[in-house]
Amino acid sequence: MQDPHNHGGHRHHVHKHHHHPHGLEPHDAHSKVAGGDRPHTPSYLQPPPPAAGGAQLDSGSDDPSLPQSRSDQDKEYVGFATLPNQVHRKSVKKGFDFTLMVAGESGLGKSTLVNSLFLTDLYKDRKLLNAEERITQTVEITKHTVDIEEKGVKLKLTIVDTPGFGDAVNNTECWKSVADYIDQQFEQYFRDESGLNRKNIQDNRVHCCLYFISPFGHGLRPLDVEFMKALHEKVNIVPVLAKADTLTPSEVKKKKIKIREEIEQYGIKIYQFPDCDSDEDEEFKQQDLELKESIPFAVIGSNTVVEAKGKRVRGRLYPWGIVEVENSAHCDFVKLRNMLVRTHMQDLKDVTRETHYENYRAQCIQSMTRMVVKERNRKYAHQELTFSKNLPGSSAVQFLYPRLSHLLRIAP
Repeated sequence: MQDPHNHGGHRHHVHKHHHHPHGLEPHDAHSKVAGGDRPHTPSYLQPPPPAAGGAQLDSGSDDPSLPQSRSDQDKEYVGFATLPNQVHRKSVKKGFDFTLMVAGESGLGKSTLVNSLFLTDLYKDRKLLNAEERITQTVEITKHTVDIEEKGVKLKLTIVDTPGFGDAVNNTECWKSVADYIDQQFEQYFRDESGLNRKNIQDNRVHCCLYFISPFGHGLRPLDVEFMKALHEKVNIVPVLAKADTLTPSEVKKKKIKIREEIEQYGIKIYQFPDCDSDEDEEFKQQDLELKESIPFAVIGSNTVVEAKGKRVRGRLYPWGIVEVENSAHCDFVKLRNMLVRTHMQDLKDVTRETHYENYRAQCIQSMTRMVVKERNRKYAHQELTFSKNLPGSSAVQFLYPRLSHLLRIAP
């Protein structure tokens, strides 16, 4: 007799009066068949029957040579293998957020590349300053937020731009406002995390910074070095070689090697791709190796569609030919997009949370602890002085000297 509540091992209907826990339902169904409504020990709690003469195996045996029925397979299935699906459903319902900062001097194609990466137009109302206005311009921080949905997955993308960086005559400490902005986002998250309502915390921490390096010149400029050294402890820096279509393939290769050498020479800590596990397939290992060798990513941006070999592609049309943005033989745009979106977006967020934010949080807690100790010592010293006023002169000196000297030694 078949239980009307089960069909093919899957529950489709729930009885109006009887509710079976998901993990126990198959066993309750079998026990009902065996003994009607009599109390019955579930089969998964019963010891396996002994084999006759040690030669025969029961139907629940793990011997792969013996066929197992559907009910026997259900007995061996607990259900926690569905946990990834549960996490996936919950994450998709909640949506994802990602904050990307772009930095570099104007004219290197930052806005065009961002629009190309996410197929959006974030800079419709942008006003370009003339040379005279840029002389007195200070570095400002602008935010553009857009909600993107792809195949039912929602992403809240925040682009943080730094117009004015490197454009002034005097660029001394022009990166300070960028570093302050990153710290402000850490501070706001720390306050929200320490508050009473922690359920709906907005995460505006910067997860990645694309730093655009000029293709003109030999390697890194002093401004590039100082910017990356000032920020490499606060954010994941991914260096990008801008306007790669102005360089020949051999020039791109030489410049990449030169920039990687200088990054190591100056002790700059850029974002490190996680190492592959030993059980990963060879194709994934090869892709990871190519990503590591592509630093800095030589990129080209374009928002226009041109026709090449009978196909319409995004690219740049020159008198001598077409440069295709999404052609890996022309630039590293596809590798950068895959790294940012498809393969390493979650790792960038994890490193931000586990390394950069934790360092900031530890510093905050340490400074708060110092302040508490300092205030406690001050109050203790005040109490000792008040008590000593009631003592004779010589006794007061004998009483206060060892205590105050001890406080002075332990004061931070």
